[in-house]
Amino acid sequence: MSDEPEQRNWLELPRDVTASIFSRLGAIDILKSVQNVCSLWRNICKDPSMWRSIDMRNPGYLYDMDHVLEQMCMHAVDRSNGDLVDINIEYFGSDELLVYIADRSSGLRRLRIACCSCISDEGLREAASKLTLLEELEITYCCPYISADALEVVGRCCPHLKSFKFNKKVYMRPHIESDEDAQVIAQNMHELRHLQLLGNKLTNCGLQAILDGCPHLQSLDLRQCFNVILRGDLEKRCTERIKHLWRPQDSTEGFEYDTTSYDFGSPYEDYPSGPSDISLMSDDDYDYELEFSDDYPYDYDDFFEEYYFDQI
Repeated sequence: MSDEPEQRNWLELPRDVTASIFSRLGAIDILKSVQNVCSLWRNICKDPSMWRSIDMRNPGYLYDMDHVLEQMCMHAVDRSNGDLVDINIEYFGSDELLVYIADRSSGLRRLRIACCSCISDEGLREAASKLTLLEELEITYCCPYISADALEVVGRCCPHLKSFKFNKKVYMRPHIESDEDAQVIAQNMHELRHLQLLGNKLTNCGLQAILDGCPHLQSLDLRQCFNVILRGDLEKRCTERIKHLWRPQDSTEGFEYDTTSYDFGSPYEDYPSGPSDISLMSDDDYDYELEFSDDYPYDYDDFFEEYYFDQI
């Protein structure tokens, strides 16, 4: 009897099992690699049911590849054939892409955009007006920051919103207090069950407004909201009403992104002798070169545009 381990032929797996495995991969891997293995896998990857959820998560170091990633994302949305319910976009994206998704996915339930620097109020407002069934929205570390005016449109156009995450990079100085976001949330998002506001500048007054305007709130994440002082009646109200509460000083361990606090005070105040004590780096001091593995044998532009787009 041979001690050789039995070799499994992956092509003999039932179609639904193979599809289930593929669904755990990111859209970039499916479009770039998996669908090109064989005709069977390619056929499975074209099934609209594979694209009800699209995860365009990427490491964030695909420099100058936003236009290609947008084209890939649009292609994935097209494959969903209007059945898209969940999409995640990271480190790329524009107003044009957001509106493209909204135009073709009116049944979208969950939208997550993180670290996207080219999505503005205008794009969010137009997309929100077409996503009336949206239930979960996350906007994390998007710069320039989305304004309270745009959030008001989201609240009015998406009445079924139950989970809202609106996270900002934290800076300690200059000290700013603003309850605009909190007031808009309180006045327009009454059905919220879950709210995350890392790094927000709201005060106790803003928090009071949220508690008044969102009666169904079950979880509230106020980490790094350093203008909020939880004590007395306000603390009691939060602990009695909110099942899962994260306080401003609670640890951000487990949060997916860097939560370093930035200080935009005087650039020289920590250097008594002035700017001569600051070690400055020129562009020549930085190494921008990417190391390509065997999976990326070419320049990214060559690989994606010459190889990927020839395959779809």
